[in-house]
Amino acid sequence: MIDEVRRVAAIKDHGLRVKAAVELMEELQAAVVETSRMRKESIAWLRQSGLSMADVAKLMGVSRARVAQLKDAGPPTERAFLGVDRVHVAVPQRPGERDYVAVEDSATGQQLINLAHRMQLDGELEYIPTSGAIDLDREGLVVVCGPKTSPVTAAALGADPRLSFETLDDGRWALIDRESQQVYTSPSDEPSNPECGDVAYLGRLPRPDGEGTFLLIAGVHAVGSLGVAHYLSGHLAELYEQAGSEPFSMVIGCDYEAGSKRISDTRAVTEILRHEAA
Repeated sequence: MIDEVRRVAAIKDHGLRVKAAVELMEELQAAVVETSRMRKESIAWLRQSGLSMADVAKLMGVSRARVAQLKDAGPPTERAFLGVDRVHVAVPQRPGERDYVAVEDSATGQQLINLAHRMQLDGELEYIPTSGAIDLDREGLVVVCGPKTSPVTAAALGADPRLSFETLDDGRWALIDRESQQVYTSPSDEPSNPECGDVAYLGRLPRPDGEGTFLLIAGVHAVGSLGVAHYLSGHLAELYEQAGSEPFSMVIGCDYEAGSKRISDTRAVTEILRHEAA
């Protein structure tokens, strides 16, 4: 980063230099926060692996008292599940007399932005046009959109080695475990005894450019995606501990109240299905 500082210092035009300095300071501040998160995570890992505070202090070249100060400094380690600087949450627009965003999708987006803020991350909400076109080749991207709405997410889901998102012969959408052929359908779609519940896909998938990953949330119905946002709010640390930043997918189930569709309960219907183990 010092090379960037020197580059800005070499700018002779003060109008250009002040703009470059502001941009660089934002990058440096973001880097400091993320580095403190990594330090906190590594201290915790070393302690859990059996090293004493004195051992960790020796590795870091600081005093035990300083380690005691630093072990809790920085943002939550699990924030890396979402990103390292800024989170972009994309929700779909629906076609109508005027394009609109479903209430459940809007609530999902807002809950995810709130979660990002809790993790000391900036959050930005954006809207996927009714064409379903979206650029997946970006850092910190969380897409809330199923294969029914976007051919882009349909293609990404099609490459998932563990779960598929398909239409059954009776017209219902379902998530299917490719290995066991277990079928997960929405309780609200049950022909004989529908219930106020849904299932949804949660996964981390490779970006098309191969330069990273993005998170994908896709409910069989929009309320299922809201259930995933609710689940993430209470289980982010657990998910990060088990999946880290590696590709995976799983099925999340939720119950909701009739009418308001307020989420009353969420749960992991499957375990975390790691893609490298497929």
